[in-house]
Amino acid sequence: MHLDLPQIIKSLGLLGVWGIVFAESGLLIGFFLPGDSLLFTAGFVASQKLLNIWALIIGAFICAVLGDNLGYLTGNKFGRRLFQKEDSWLFRKKHLIQAANFYEKYGKKTIVLARFVPIVRTFAPIVAGIGAMHYRTFMTYNLVGGFLWTFGITLLGFFLGKSLPAEQVDKYLLPIIGIIIVVSLLPSIIHLIQENKSRR
Repeated sequence: MHLDLPQIIKSLGLLGVWGIVFAESGLLIGFFLPGDSLLFTAGFVASQKLLNIWALIIGAFICAVLGDNLGYLTGNKFGRRLFQKEDSWLFRKKHLIQAANFYEKYGKKTIVLARFVPIVRTFAPIVAGIGAMHYRTFMTYNLVGGFLWTFGITLLGFFLGKSLPAEQVDKYLLPIIGIIIVVSLLPSIIHLIQENKSRR
């Protein structure tokens, strides 16, 4: 099946993009959503005057920050019970452990860095809540990470779209989205390879 992300974004509109950003940032079920490629493509679509770029970015930023807040509160409220939860088609304990290991390695900076790492992005605020990170500290890193992620990736798509001739947009968009997906998955792939080596 061919996934036409630009067409999906046009159909979803601003509310749809914001909803996906919120779900990926704050809901346990959101780990499989395409955050990086979605923001980049939405920026690209906005460059064609099909979405308002500033409404898109500001709304995405607010939803990303609110989503992380929900993740933090989930971790803070339910804490260790999440580690005892059985795996289901929506929840994998290994994703929570992966985020915990990432948090252990990078500390508070995880809240910023995790924005650019799929799966870890969803579970990092939960781990911060479980670890009872001071809320003001969490919120500071949450605002910085949310700003860099939403503004950075969306504007990258927007300015790239502006720099291409209109007739070449379709030719370059899919390969660029493919590269972004590969680059965003790279840290997770490297982590899995290192994990397998350490087991041996």
